Amino acid sequence: MLSVQGLGLHHSGNYLFRDVNFTIKRDDKIGLVGKNGAGKSTLLKMLSGEISFFEGNVVPEGNISIGFLKQDLDFVKGRTVWNETMQAFEQINLWKKELENVNQQLAERTDYESENYSNLIQKMTDLNDILHHHDAYNLEGDMEKVLLGLGFKADDFHKITDEFSGGWRMRIELAKLLLQKNDLLLLDEPTNHLDIESIIWIENFLKDYPGAIVLVSHDKQFMTSVCNRTFDINNKKIDDYKANYSKYLELRKDRKEKLIQAKKNQDAEIKQMEDNINKFRASATKAAFAQSLIKKLEKIERIEVENDDVSKFNIRFVQSVVPGKVIFTAENLGKSYGTKNVFDKVNFFVERGDRIALLGQNGQGKTTLAKILAGEIRDFTGNWKLGHNVNIGYFAQNQEEVLSSDKTVLQEAEDAATEETRPRVRDLLGSFLFSGEDVNKKTKVLSGGERNRLALCKLLLRPFNTLIMDEPTNHLDIQSKEIIKLALKNFAGTLILISHDREFLQGLSDKIFEFRNGKMKEFLGNIDEYLEYRQKESLREVSMERAKLHHESFDSAQDDNGVSTSSGVTTRNSKLEPRTSNLEPRNSDLEKKIKKTEEKISVLEAEIQKFETDFTKENPSESALEQYQSKKTELDLALQEWEYLGMQLEN
Repeated sequence: MLSVQGLGLHHSGNYLFRDVNFTIKRDDKIGLVGKNGAGKSTLLKMLSGEISFFEGNVVPEGNISIGFLKQDLDFVKGRTVWNETMQAFEQINLWKKELENVNQQLAERTDYESENYSNLIQKMTDLNDILHHHDAYNLEGDMEKVLLGLGFKADDFHKITDEFSGGWRMRIELAKLLLQKNDLLLLDEPTNHLDIESIIWIENFLKDYPGAIVLVSHDKQFMTSVCNRTFDINNKKIDDYKANYSKYLELRKDRKEKLIQAKKNQDAEIKQMEDNINKFRASATKAAFAQSLIKKLEKIERIEVENDDVSKFNIRFVQSVVPGKVIFTAENLGKSYGTKNVFDKVNFFVERGDRIALLGQNGQGKTTLAKILAGEIRDFTGNWKLGHNVNIGYFAQNQEEVLSSDKTVLQEAEDAATEETRPRVRDLLGSFLFSGEDVNKKTKVLSGGERNRLALCKLLLRPFNTLIMDEPTNHLDIQSKEIIKLALKNFAGTLILISHDREFLQGLSDKIFEFRNGKMKEFLGNIDEYLEYRQKESLREVSMERAKLHHESFDSAQDDNGVSTSSGVTTRNSKLEPRTSNLEPRNSDLEKKIKKTEEKISVLEAEIQKFETDFTKENPSESALEQYQSKKTELDLALQEWEYLGMQLEN
């Protein structure tokens, strides 16, 4: 599908890639791995055509479509979530408008025998064929599925995109990209801004994606689940492993052992050449030979072996005083921002040694609670108490607020150290991958990952017995995350952790505080047990949202037109405009609706059965198949309606 030949790119006077060759096939799902700065994001930009100043060629086979998830958003103000998502189908919308225009002309003209009228008929047929080929009449169902999967509620569909945070607007952009069904999908950290539920949903979506995918992610579990091929970017080249991420780790271990041996042989060869150069340089008869050795030595491509074994880093937090048995207690805790209620009537207590993960969708209050417990937010309702001898270390999500831009890495770390830990500063910075001249960098020039590593390093230089950590793995590569996880496993105190990385949370938490719909619920169990429970709940909730959406749209269609559409939604100019119904029917009204829906289901089931019986007797026509599929869609929507009404009656 796409061939890369002799790819090379200069960066800061050196090659980032050199003579790279590979082919992407239609069913490939490729994960890009490599240390920060290896060129993963750059490679995606080269494949997308965003970067064109490189050596070699990127050759698509045929007219393939490429989708690239960009970080910069360009939304038109005033559009609803639904209308903005509909922009994914720009070409389909143009075809639909063209078809509307053709139908209008056919309705107005009377020259039925003319060549122009015949051409219009042919054009209408061609456009209908194209739209059916692109499944253009099921777009609304696909949009619902993707938006609900990415965490939006049915009520969000008619809200203006301006009302949403940058993270939620990025989800809209991701939804548009997934709906376009491009032949090749290029994704750079697609799980950023997503909560665990949405990550699991998109993971399952991408596993079944009909095209090829090239993916950059620092989520090991996500990579293992989605990818069937791994590109390891190192030493200016790409090692191609026909395996998912976990299998790649095993295969790379064998390759690394061979690379270590090759490096030993090369080092011995280089030493021998250097010895000969020193030996013959001063000799008049051997000087030319020494010069040829020098040139040969300069041309050798040095083998580098990345040291990604974190087990040697014996990183431990400084021991603090032992606190009392109870760390925090909260009673009827609540927090609002203006008219927006984040959470209310939250009750809990945290005991010494607890390891708690705060989970839930973005905007549900996890960071707010962390800031309250850390003393960063003081205006709240209810009460909370700090236990005896509790020393809190707080890792904020936004590191720009806690690092001084005019200080160097070394100065920032030394300022955080105590007299006892000051001698450890350079060693600890080395453990967090700040070596050599890196310690003299100003913090203002650090990348997001480097800022996180420095902030984490600072935490280890002071004595704490309670850690509150808000997304500590943001911007970190896989090796850095393993270093942090090792340190937290060794931490003997109380841990409260916010993270959307499932693999990172494994082994770090034994209790879950789940934030949902303005409330907090405690779940006793580890992350795997919680996710098993949450996945079942999510399926039920998404089904409820879809049923609610179709129920309200059905009511709107009846109110506006007196006629319900086959898709169960009100259609105007091929755009869905869902409306929220304020109707609160009495039980008798609900029972009538349920009975009416059951009658409709019975009729539809009988009609579908008749179609299936007829199909066994003779080959069905295209028209009959379309009617059959339409009836099945109506039945599906009617069943969702029946389920939703039944739940309303129970409540």
